[in-house]
Amino acid sequence: MTPWPYPRWIAHRGAGKLAPENTLAAFRLGAEYGYRMFECDAKLSADGIPFLLHDSTLERTSNGRGTAGDLSWGELAQLDAGAWHSRRFAGEGLPSLESLIRFCLANAHALNIEIKPTPSVERQTGEAVAQLSARLWSGTKVPPPLLTSFQPESLRGAMEARPELPRGLLLDTLTPGWLESAAALGCVAIVCNHALWDASNVAQVHAAGMRTLSYTVNDEWAAQRLIALGTDGLITDRIDRFSPAG
Repeated sequence: MTPWPYPRWIAHRGAGKLAPENTLAAFRLGAEYGYRMFECDAKLSADGIPFLLHDSTLERTSNGRGTAGDLSWGELAQLDAGAWHSRRFAGEGLPSLESLIRFCLANAHALNIEIKPTPSVERQTGEAVAQLSARLWSGTKVPPPLLTSFQPESLRGAMEARPELPRGLLLDTLTPGWLESAAALGCVAIVCNHALWDASNVAQVHAAGMRTLSYTVNDEWAAQRLIALGTDGLITDRIDRFSPAG
């Protein structure tokens, strides 16, 4: 396997549940807890700007309405993405992916960017995220971002746009051909629901030269099981429970 430059522990959407997910406030809080690698979700605005949001729609984590990808970045940037969580974070905005990348680079933090496309723009989202990431990381000493997605077409777009950036296939089930699909996309990692890993498939992935990562690991028993299996990365909401140095 190629050298792995990333820490074992990765803070999910910045700070898990302790701050409004995918906001700069969340990543700052995660960093205060000592985390050095973060996971985020990226999609495209109607005018092609990558920004952070998990859902296709805006209602759950902002005061916006409708499909996020239908709005321009200028419209999205005006939304409140913090008040839904707590009064402390009222007024926190939706960040662009560029603003998060600049924060990570300034502080030497690693980043796992999940490409979370609006349906019908899977390839374009992968291409845009990869191009932006490669441009901003160029010439830095921070490890390049790990680009992951449940959508093979997004990973294909990222691979064709910037093949030098590492990629990982996200899986919530192990359907036939899962390992071959990851290999065909030039992936360096497979990121699974943590319950899917066992000694056999961890060994399979490692034998194929790829790393094994898990989401979302919030219980001590699950973390210990995955560490004992020899997996390579754990994505957690519980940044208050798990030391990133563990």
